[in-house]
Amino acid sequence: MPLSGKGHSLLARDQSPFFDSLADLDTWSDNTSLIPHRVVPYYHPRRSPSTAKPRGRLLVCHDFKGGYYETPDETTYTFNFWRLCDSFIYFSHHRVTIPPSGWTSSAHRQGSKMLGTLIFEHVESEPDCLRLLFGRLPASRTGPAVPATVAGSAVPVSPHYARLLADLARQRGFDGYLLNFEWHLRAEGGIGQARAVSAWISLLEAELKAKIGPHAEVIWYDSVVFNGQVRWQDRLNSYNLPFFLPSTGFFTNYTWPPTFPSLSAQYFLSLDSALVSAQSRHGSAKSLQDVYVGIDVWGRGSHGGGGFGSYRALEHIEPVSLGLSVALFGQGWTWESNQDKPGFSWESWWETERRLWIGSAVSGEKVDVPPMQKRHEGDSDCPHGPFRPLADFFSIRPPPDPALLPFSTTFSPGIGFSWFVNGKKVMPRSQKGWTDVDKQGALGDRLWPRPALRWEDREGTTEPVPDVSSVLHFDDAWLGGNSLRVAFGAAGSDAEDAFFRCLWLPIQSLTITSLTRYTAHIVFKTEPGTGPSVDLDVGLSAKLQRGNVSDLDISAVSAAEDLPGGWTRQVLDFTLSVPQKDPLIALGLAIGFATEDPTQALNFSVLLGQLAVYPAASAPDPKLSVASPRLLWADFKREDPTPLWRVDGSDHAFPACAYFNIYAGVALAGPEQAAFVGTTGLDGRANRFHIDWALLPDAVKTLKEVRFYVQGVTYRGEVMKWEQCVFVDVTA
Repeated sequence: MPLSGKGHSLLARDQSPFFDSLADLDTWSDNTSLIPHRVVPYYHPRRSPSTAKPRGRLLVCHDFKGGYYETPDETTYTFNFWRLCDSFIYFSHHRVTIPPSGWTSSAHRQGSKMLGTLIFEHVESEPDCLRLLFGRLPASRTGPAVPATVAGSAVPVSPHYARLLADLARQRGFDGYLLNFEWHLRAEGGIGQARAVSAWISLLEAELKAKIGPHAEVIWYDSVVFNGQVRWQDRLNSYNLPFFLPSTGFFTNYTWPPTFPSLSAQYFLSLDSALVSAQSRHGSAKSLQDVYVGIDVWGRGSHGGGGFGSYRALEHIEPVSLGLSVALFGQGWTWESNQDKPGFSWESWWETERRLWIGSAVSGEKVDVPPMQKRHEGDSDCPHGPFRPLADFFSIRPPPDPALLPFSTTFSPGIGFSWFVNGKKVMPRSQKGWTDVDKQGALGDRLWPRPALRWEDREGTTEPVPDVSSVLHFDDAWLGGNSLRVAFGAAGSDAEDAFFRCLWLPIQSLTITSLTRYTAHIVFKTEPGTGPSVDLDVGLSAKLQRGNVSDLDISAVSAAEDLPGGWTRQVLDFTLSVPQKDPLIALGLAIGFATEDPTQALNFSVLLGQLAVYPAASAPDPKLSVASPRLLWADFKREDPTPLWRVDGSDHAFPACAYFNIYAGVALAGPEQAAFVGTTGLDGRANRFHIDWALLPDAVKTLKEVRFYVQGVTYRGEVMKWEQCVFVDVTA
């Protein structure tokens, strides 16, 4: 995805995207290979700046129209603030919710964990809740060797489904589960079954950490208490403590009064350290940050009224000073609450979404908030100040170190209306557009809500920097569905140096490793304004954000390379030459501008098409043969001969592909005349693309034999040349 045509088959999407019963999970286990699907692997948690004060974390629980609403046929909600989010729960009301592969890839690419959901709600779930503990029932006649004693328990604790759920997470590449038990546990008076559930949680955590890694998470939702009854507590206390201890985190209900967050913190700090230490037999080590205080963005009982009043609840949770974490539920409110209003569009939604998360694009603009309502008559007033965006309460953390996971973005929000490859539009614009979270990338954390522009090499000047704004631009792109336009408006100046002024535009922050050489490249395009003619000199640069800026060695800066469609590429290598703990850099553009009459106001724009950072290639070894990577159609088995020469087998010689563009046409016409069909990635598979024959372009589907061309796009964002690509002929 995106895919040409409309009404695509479900075969183009993830296989078995969810399970409605544990029996369905058993059937999957009986008939599946546990070979992992292709998703971006989870490497390491993002590094926070070493000088930053520890803060509570942010967990986002995505309950959007029942889940699985993304489609290649129109635009819909996508989440774009991964830099604030530590863990993301894909939520639905199916028994086992599997996050779509595209969501998992996007989260991992930007350093967030992705969790599925195991849910039991309503009376119909009661048999499955018991099955979870008993395991898959054997066909043979069986039973306990002797009846259970009074001290024993009639409710067993089987590891069967803990193993299957961990196998499922490993195959699909996600990082754990939210456990949502919202029906009463009644076996053995309730307490017996509740005790068995808490024991089962520890089995699930152990299986996940063994099969996925130590970063795996099991989050318990505040619903069932120690006696098996569903009794939402709205805070951590002795009633729900037995379920928190074997979990990795606790998600409180969201109808709490203002005093409850601090009561949760006080209760946690009063616990015996033996219960929450790394040596505890009750589960993983716990900290105050493992307590996630719930907020419903829809405002259903949440302090502050939800929506643009959510900041009021955050001011009581105090993730900065108190250290509690936050579980934000139903953030898709920005879309669902507005979609039926006149004039609703993706653009109007994006304005609402980014205002909630990062604030207004206009400095000082007032944001209307819902009136503060008392939950109960007689409650005392709870005053709050003006609106604050969600980003005010959390650390902004860059994507993973490009030495571990190459960084590449085309500034895509995961939707678009057309598709471009190397500056050429290969799929025409459609009115409803498309959604593909797999193609999403970082939007440039230094560009929102307003670019952090400053003068370059103009020490002492009091001249204000130009007005500047950033906007997603869907009418032109280098690769994908959009570019990012940064518009500048400079006032006239009579300063002595006004004939040539230079700006520093930071685009993206990244953590790097000292003494490691990196390559960065950017693809951009300049656009003239409506005022006086402006000469622009634009160059890629990197700046160290802490320490001695001269310690960042920038070398091998390439000359600007002209690309099709008026685009330009520039490449540079950089190294931090001294050891530093968690170094942070900013990549951006140095923009010099000159005009004949600097006293006149002027304006211009820069389109950002792509930004990528990855480990630099080592110096060429004359003893190694230089490889030319190519795609091969795997319709055969190839034996590996004993090599007669040494070949460079590094990632630079054989770059892995992030996805593939698929084209179709007549065999003799060649790939340049073939029609774009779509991209891989929607079903989470590396080397598979489902063809809906009826949806092929009219000029193609009438052919008796169609040649399909497969064009690779590497993790560094490079489109492979046609001579490196492959075709396959298919007879209709």
